[in-house]
Amino acid sequence: MQTYLFIGGSHDGLNIPAEGKPEYMQPAGREIYLRETLILGAVSITVYIHESLTLAQVLKLLVGHYKALAVPGGRL
Repeated sequence: MQTYLFIGGSHDGLNIPAEGKPEYMQPAGREIYLRETLILGAVSITVYIHESLTLAQVLKLLVGHYKALAVPGGRL
């Protein structure tokens, strides 16, 4: 079973398994996460983003996490 990264909400940063690629998921039955595909060149990854986030906010979160991990001793 494939696992998918969740971005935003209470499941931010979690990898949750799912059958196939549903259009949306409600892992705890309350919050809704929508499927998106991030593409960079020939590489793509399917993620689920919290319904309250815009794509620009998702990109900002991803870049922020990357910057924190790239600094020695960096923290999220």
